[in-house]
Amino acid sequence: MSVSVSASDGEDDPRIMTIKEKIRVVPDFPKPGIMFQDITTLLLDPVAFKNTIDLFVERIEARGFIFGPSIALAIGAKFVPLRKPKKLPGKVISEEYVLEYGSDCLEMHVGAVEQRERALVVDDLVATGGTLCAAMNLLERAGAEVVECACVIEVPDLKGRERLKGKPLYILVEAH
Repeated sequence: MSVSVSASDGEDDPRIMTIKEKIRVVPDFPKPGIMFQDITTLLLDPVAFKNTIDLFVERIEARGFIFGPSIALAIGAKFVPLRKPKKLPGKVISEEYVLEYGSDCLEMHVGAVEQRERALVVDDLVATGGTLCAAMNLLERAGAEVVECACVIEVPDLKGRERLKGKPLYILVEAH
């Protein structure tokens, strides 16, 4: 079971609609049957992009690669990049995982997190939960405590939140 916290549930914040309107849906990408939630159109709109960061920061308060650095900067935390294989120089640890359209792998620098450091995992989208689970596994193997996950978009029909080991999941919009 995972805890659900959503900006789109029970909140009439007009910023949510601005964000939702800027997410382009690309049918049959990267393979037939997938409704790809494309955030690049969101990033092209400075107001929608700022609203996204502001909503995450308001949620996080004192506690994806595109949003993570901005959120870390806003709350005074360090940013630890988790990247595809061979994108990080130096010694890395890796975690393979399954996506709804294949498999992949994430890598993180050895020594990027310390024992008992608290971590927030930020990504653009949660679908099957594979990427978030891989990120949590990497961080926990390195000794960090994952306290929450945050995503711009959730595809609830794919039930990714059920794989998050009970970690709270904060989302801004749902894609149906």
